[in-house]
Amino acid sequence: MLLKPLPITPDAQLRNLGWDWMLGQDTMPYLTNEVVSVTSAEADAYYEAANELFDMFVAAGQHVVDHNRFAELGIPDNLVDLIKFSWDDDRNIHLYGRFDLAGGIDGRPIKLIEFNADTATCLPETAIVQYAHLRANGRDESQQFNTLFETLTSQFEELLAQHPDLQPTLLLSAMRDVPEDDANVALIGEAAREAGFEIEFDFVDSVEFSAEEGIFWQNPKNGQFEKLDFWFKLIPWETIAEAEPELTNILTQVIKKRLAIVLNPAYTLLFQSKYILKILWELYPDHPLLLETGTKPLAGKACVEKVLFGREGSNVRILNADGSERQAVAGEYGDYPRIYQEYVAFPTDSAGYTYQAGVFYAGDACGLGFRRGGLILDNSAGFVGHVVE
Repeated sequence: MLLKPLPITPDAQLRNLGWDWMLGQDTMPYLTNEVVSVTSAEADAYYEAANELFDMFVAAGQHVVDHNRFAELGIPDNLVDLIKFSWDDDRNIHLYGRFDLAGGIDGRPIKLIEFNADTATCLPETAIVQYAHLRANGRDESQQFNTLFETLTSQFEELLAQHPDLQPTLLLSAMRDVPEDDANVALIGEAAREAGFEIEFDFVDSVEFSAEEGIFWQNPKNGQFEKLDFWFKLIPWETIAEAEPELTNILTQVIKKRLAIVLNPAYTLLFQSKYILKILWELYPDHPLLLETGTKPLAGKACVEKVLFGREGSNVRILNADGSERQAVAGEYGDYPRIYQEYVAFPTDSAGYTYQAGVFYAGDACGLGFRRGGLILDNSAGFVGHVVE
């Protein structure tokens, strides 16, 4: 694979864009001075793959709903009703997500690793940092597969068009003391603001929920609670369902009564569960974008053991064809059931780092970036931008 040096940091460009907040230690800790070089054909292939995969995920989701396979996906019982409701109402659009893909460069075919459909991160790095890095080094913006911010803004415009009976007020929430999440939420808020939303931020533990009235934010200027009609939460649906069953019940009533729209919709948990990879293989066996996936180690094949709702490489094991363990990462998700996906090697550079492509989808494929790390990409992995040449 080919790496190109871009030695000038994007600090000045980010300030010119008004994105000074991204220059902190917590929001850009791993910017490299080089980018992955991809051809126009490779960029087009990533775009087409993400669009085709999303259509396949929709078909797989419909299959789960039609055949009541929620339990296989590990979907908590208290979310099934809301998932069905949000799935059947076309106004509940999927705001955005990120496909993690192997291959696509160095002559390797693109293969789906998973879809981060509910609470995907790496938004600021993909949408803004790599763009600013490109511009700081005198490169043209056309030399990047990156319309993420503009496409996300269009999604918010579509939300307004789909819900003319609601006020364009959006509350954005994340967990407290997670600076990376704050940066991602801030970018989403900027896209919503450009689309015409009035936005507010508050940590989830400060938000008030009422099954009769909706979702409220306390205005620090006057101490009054104000209702907002849209709520974006960078908190996984399965976490809410498992840790806050009362809140899950309230949100179900709030959404059914159209007191508020919650983003991403509950049905994205169908896509987030890694069991959907098995469903996809059932529906599209031997599809060129897919890897064989089952509930048991694949006989005679190296495979990757994943828990249904693991994150950032936690609780992942790579197994050799004889079943022996090649590498493993511990984590806090070990109580979830497991699936086994055929192993595929990621592209590597001369230093031995592996590269996994991430393609964002927000109604359309819209942004490419790469995570760089070891054999298993965990939360220590870095972000590497790209240039199309």
